[in-house]
Amino acid sequence: MTPRLSGVIGWPVGHSRSPALHGHWLQRHGIAGAYIALPVRPEHLEQALRALPILGFAGCNVTVPHKEAAFRLVDHVDASAARLGAVNTILVRPDGTLEGRNTDGEGFLKHLQASAPGWVPTDRPVLVLGAGGAARAIAGALADIGVPEIRVANRTDARAEALAREFGPPLKPWAWDRRDDGLAGCGLVVNTTQLGMNGYPALALALDRLPSDGVVSDIVYSPLETALLADARCRGLVAVDGLGMLLHQARAGFAAWFGVEPEVDEPLRRAVLGSPAP
Repeated sequence: MTPRLSGVIGWPVGHSRSPALHGHWLQRHGIAGAYIALPVRPEHLEQALRALPILGFAGCNVTVPHKEAAFRLVDHVDASAARLGAVNTILVRPDGTLEGRNTDGEGFLKHLQASAPGWVPTDRPVLVLGAGGAARAIAGALADIGVPEIRVANRTDARAEALAREFGPPLKPWAWDRRDDGLAGCGLVVNTTQLGMNGYPALALALDRLPSDGVVSDIVYSPLETALLADARCRGLVAVDGLGMLLHQARAGFAAWFGVEPEVDEPLRRAVLGSPAP
């Protein structure tokens, strides 16, 4: 049997945990295949994508800074990618054309629901910090499951306003310097910014404004326990780390490329945490 190939395209991409993630699944299921880190400069992205079917790839993941450019280059997109204007997963169809999907929002929700099963989406507002690609995917997914109000706060207020205007209700722009006030009455707060990541300042947020049964989610996973999550745990709040989103968003791509629906479990987390950090 010819080995099935996939990988992750980014620039840079050596920090990615995805090869360890998919490598673990390939080994667990005894699949003849490989998942490779593919460093591709932005100016070479189109050539790299068009080479995928020629080189025998079943598809690939796309990471920064290529998600929006890949959306413009693929031949077909699913509904989620079309809404977000970005793809993170590409499938090579039998005719050699490329299909782009976006599984970031789905991955976030699956991890959130597994980690905070008591959270009710239709109950209270949500505060989303950031207005980049991850915020778009997460806000869109939250809107789809009935969150009544999504307050979007970004360090550049104009970006939050633009995102809320583009998506419409239930998104609502919220001034960054009033983000503490935005916690009032919320059932969930999500940090999608780089604040708290290794090499960046911590996110300053007054979690005492969040209701005592609130959930705090941080998509940063390097470090796994950010200062925001540590503060949440000290206050008795439910804290949801960022690694699970990465793991869950990968499942659909692996299933499409390699024909097996993989599981997200503790052995997988251990395998991925042993890989290089970004």
